[in-house]
Amino acid sequence: MNRGKKGPGRKTNSRPDSAKKPRFSKPRKNTKPQAPAAPKPAGEGSDLIRLNKYLATAGVASRREADNLIKAGTVEVNGKVVTEMGYKVKPGDEVSFNGEMLREEKKVYLVLNKPKGFITTMDDPHARKTVMELIANAGPERLYPVGRLDRKTTGVLLFTNDGDMAATLMHPSSGARKIYQVTLDNKLTNADFSKIQSGLTLEDGPIQVDEISFIEGKGHHNVGVTLHSGRNRIVRRIFEHLGYEVVKLDRVYFAGLTKKTLNRGQWRKLSPKEVNFLRMK
Repeated sequence: MNRGKKGPGRKTNSRPDSAKKPRFSKPRKNTKPQAPAAPKPAGEGSDLIRLNKYLATAGVASRREADNLIKAGTVEVNGKVVTEMGYKVKPGDEVSFNGEMLREEKKVYLVLNKPKGFITTMDDPHARKTVMELIANAGPERLYPVGRLDRKTTGVLLFTNDGDMAATLMHPSSGARKIYQVTLDNKLTNADFSKIQSGLTLEDGPIQVDEISFIEGKGHHNVGVTLHSGRNRIVRRIFEHLGYEVVKLDRVYFAGLTKKTLNRGQWRKLSPKEVNFLRMK
């Protein structure tokens, strides 16, 4: 028998092409001298900062909102109105908004356990109590509430002068997760529970909650609702749409923050860990 020939069906020790060990050639070293980096054009140093970012850093507004303020002619640099998008300021420039000189503020973040009877606004023409009164001693920085809680609603409310973070947390596509405890005037029926769970259509469009559940041990008058929407009075309107009145509404969670350790009306500054968590949103 000629063992040198490979008959049909005879096993062979050779591997198929796909199993052959690939061979890599070593990259050649670049022996050519590198050209020196081109010098930066005058005025393009790393110390320059876009005007909209400067306004956000100063706590005036988010960058997107700051663009609108610049277009409206409300911002001056060194005494001259600037409406140019992309304008950059340099160290030593004097920037003012609505006639008030600005400075870059350190970022401050705090959470308040909002009580009833306070409206979420910077100022009220009707002289009603505002949430700003509750944080009046928080420091010299100009802080803003992130989102709103109506006058009767209690619970977690975030304040900051970080305009970019605030805009991210409130943006519809990446809105912060919120959990509410709701007390109703009547028991929520299983049929209405299912309607909310499946999604409703309100006067301003469809709304879908992330989760709804009865609060254990408190009967069907008390419901927990989780959602991302930041639409005005959205939780109250969901139940009003089905004929219920919200007797009590308490936000117990916002973007990872809770009101634990805080009595009504008390606030605290966030820890670095909490701030980093918010920045990852």
